[in-house]
Amino acid sequence: MKALIFAAGKGTRLKPFTDQHPKALASVNGIPLLERNINYLKGFGIKDFVINIHHFGNQIVEFLNKNNNFGCNIEISDETDELLETGGGLIFARRFLDHGEDFLIMNADILTDINIDALVEYHKNIKDFATLAVSDRDSSRKLLFNDDMVLRGWLNVQSGEQRLAEFNKGFKALAFSGVHCINPAIFEKIKRTGKFSVMEEYLDLMQTEHIHGFVHDSILIDVGRPESVIEAEKHFK
Repeated sequence: MKALIFAAGKGTRLKPFTDQHPKALASVNGIPLLERNINYLKGFGIKDFVINIHHFGNQIVEFLNKNNNFGCNIEISDETDELLETGGGLIFARRFLDHGEDFLIMNADILTDINIDALVEYHKNIKDFATLAVSDRDSSRKLLFNDDMVLRGWLNVQSGEQRLAEFNKGFKALAFSGVHCINPAIFEKIKRTGKFSVMEEYLDLMQTEHIHGFVHDSILIDVGRPESVIEAEKHFK
């Protein structure tokens, strides 16, 4: 299985580090996030990667070259000309991923110990084109699922704004974990082009398609702010 790691973002919440570096090279206990996540996925047998780059992307390429790609096959999806967000980045990387096999997507600034094997098995059993790892944790935005763990909506916890595929019948509100398992069939379903969030596309597709959530209770830290680096260092040595 291939994994696409989103490493292109500007990481504005991690300033001042990201004034001179990509967020994917921010360190937790001296080990850059990108290195941690490559080795984490290698632990589940994944050795083929696509990494998208934009903000100080040359530093990521140099880092990978210096470390011999950590013994993996790594292809670079170069968004230097325009940062395309998650949806646009996925479409831009299509040539690396649209080969009939399921693939994994992970945000570079997420640290977790989710059981990837369990996620992939769940995804293959339900035969959807997209399975989203979710958990019951604090988040300003939640995804809403029915009893069969099919995506039916989105909630802004602070404002109360909702986007629903149907009337909210006591849906489970769970936070997206930045990890998803995808079938290449998604490339024929996505309607947007250019720069867009893949979550916006999921919220459109939930009207007509089944997108399942995979619930986990694993550690998950969004290493997007300096204080979250401190929290991550307690869990990831």
